[in-house]
Amino acid sequence: MGKIIVVKISELTKKHKISMRELSRLSDVRHAALSELANGKRESISFSHIVRIAEALNIEDIREIIDLTDSKEKN
Repeated sequence: MGKIIVVKISELTKKHKISMRELSRLSDVRHAALSELANGKRESISFSHIVRIAEALNIEDIREIIDLTDSKEKN
């Protein structure tokens, strides 16, 4: 059993009541990249994306964007 990093894009868009396309526009992160992160199809996220999302949504705590969890919990 290992650990995985979960990027909480869907939770962020719901919490801030914006679409993924709007998050893309605000953060200047490609919509396709956000979609892949939200759907678990991308296995990495760059620090610059995390920073841009945090700045766009006025987030102070990185744990609102990413989380570390056991790999079996994702399934």
